[in-house]
Amino acid sequence: MYNKKNMKNLPFTLILIPLLFSCKQSVDIDAARNEILQTEKAFEKMASEKGQSAAFYYFAAENAVIRRGNDSLIFGKESIKNYYDKNANPNAKLNWTPDFIGVSDCGTLGYTYGKYVFSVQDSSGKNIEHTGVFHTVWKKQNNDWRYVWD
Repeated sequence: MYNKKNMKNLPFTLILIPLLFSCKQSVDIDAARNEILQTEKAFEKMASEKGQSAAFYYFAAENAVIRRGNDSLIFGKESIKNYYDKNANPNAKLNWTPDFIGVSDCGTLGYTYGKYVFSVQDSSGKNIEHTGVFHTVWKKQNNDWRYVWD
């Protein structure tokens, strides 16, 4: 029987099951890790230059899911864009770097985790920083990496 706590982990679990059992061929794992790293860098750069809404929309798979807040899941690329259009502070800065990049044996799924820094100025002009840990699951689609979970 699932309780509310188990249900919060359900999307993550459903994403990892294919990661563990979907591969029938081997690929150059180091090359795939580098592709994901370059995608993460491009994602961060776009968030800095064009805003979080544009970046989270562009790099999302059509069926991507993001978790924001303790209990909020946002499903789908368009809903993610709408969320950021309504909630992102255009003056905020978001920086992150993956500490680890894992890739499935077939090179079609990967995941990253690392640290992020979210900074914004308060009404008095003082810079406020929030730090944390991110986790992203990536899927290769049409030779491009798109996140399916963030």
